[in-house]
Amino acid sequence: MKFSPALQHATLIQRYKRFLADVVTPEGEQLTLHCPNTGAMTGCATPGDTVWYSTSDNTKRKYPHTWEMTQTQQGAFICVNTLRANQLVKEALIEGNIPELVGYSVQKSEVKYGEEGSRIDFMLQAEDRPECYIEVKSVTLAEHDNGYFPDAVTLRGQKHLRELMSVAAAGKRAVLLFAVLHSAIERFSPARHIDPKYAQLLNEAQKQGVEVFAYKAELSADNMTLRSSLPVVL
Repeated sequence: MKFSPALQHATLIQRYKRFLADVVTPEGEQLTLHCPNTGAMTGCATPGDTVWYSTSDNTKRKYPHTWEMTQTQQGAFICVNTLRANQLVKEALIEGNIPELVGYSVQKSEVKYGEEGSRIDFMLQAEDRPECYIEVKSVTLAEHDNGYFPDAVTLRGQKHLRELMSVAAAGKRAVLLFAVLHSAIERFSPARHIDPKYAQLLNEAQKQGVEVFAYKAELSADNMTLRSSLPVVL
C-alpha cells in the first residue's frame, strides 16, 4: 500500500477526546488532526513523537488531516489508523502474501454471520473446500519486542471469538488474523494482563479449531505491506 500523495510529518503535542490530536509542523504551524483510532493507543501517542498524516481533498471535512502513523522517539514505526489493517490484509490476500490463505477464488467483505449479529471481515470461498471466515485485529501495543492484543478490555473482541468457535464447530474454516502494525514487535501474545477473559477465550478458540496467525507489516512513511509471519505465543 503506497501512500499517494505522500504523507507529511509533524510533531505530536497531544491526543485528546479520542478522535483529535494537535501537532506542530516543521514550519511552526499548529494543526488539529483526526485520529482514526478509538483505542488506548498505549505507546503510540507520546508528546514529541513524529506524526505522519494524510490530507483529504474533501472540502466538507472539518478536520482534513488524518493521523496515519507514529514514528516514536526510539525510531519505531506504528500504523495507528485502524482502518488500514483490513486494507493491508485484503491486499495481502490478493497478492498471495499469506500462504495459509491461498487457493480461494472468491473474496467477500463485511458478511453478516453468527448468532450474536456480527460481520466477518473477510469470507473466502472455493469449490473444493469449506468457506473460510477471517476476523482481523490490529496490533500496536508493544512491550519491548512483544506485541499484545487488546490494549483495553474488549467485549466486542470476546464476542468475535465466540462467533469464530461456532464457525469452526460447524465444520467451516475459522481464522483470527492479527495484523501487527508496529515495527518493533517480533512475536505476538494475547494481553492476559489487560483482558484475561479475552486471553482465556483465545486459548479455548484455538483448541476448538480456530486458526490463529500473526502477520507483521513492513512500515515506512512511503508505504506499508503485510508480509512476515510472526510466532504466536498463547
